[in-house]
Amino acid sequence: MNTILIVCGAGASSTFVASRLRSVAASRSLPVVVEAGSVEDLSDRLSNVDVLLVGAHLASSFDALAVEAEAHGVRCALLPSTVLSAGGPEAAFDLATGLFQPAFSHTHPTIEGTPHG
Repeated sequence: MNTILIVCGAGASSTFVASRLRSVAASRSLPVVVEAGSVEDLSDRLSNVDVLLVGAHLASSFDALAVEAEAHGVRCALLPSTVLSAGGPEAAFDLATGLFQPAFSHTHPTIEGTPHG
């Protein structure tokens, strides 16, 4: 099963985004686990995830977070600030599943941001 971890500064907004992405996964009947976390617990969680999505408000820290993720073999992308607007959760889910290998290779990232990995 593929796992997506969404991180923000303290974990509050990532919890909300993760809930939205779980709904998208359920509506598409896809076996994906979506978890929320904070930057503080990132190092402890990277060994158990496939994709890391970083909240837009952490853009200034994204490169460092991407390096840490990639050191664990985790692909990552920066979420746009529009993730909670209309269509945002679906686009974020497509971005994440586009980074999975190979089970979801038929989906393509549809929101701005350069996936790392």
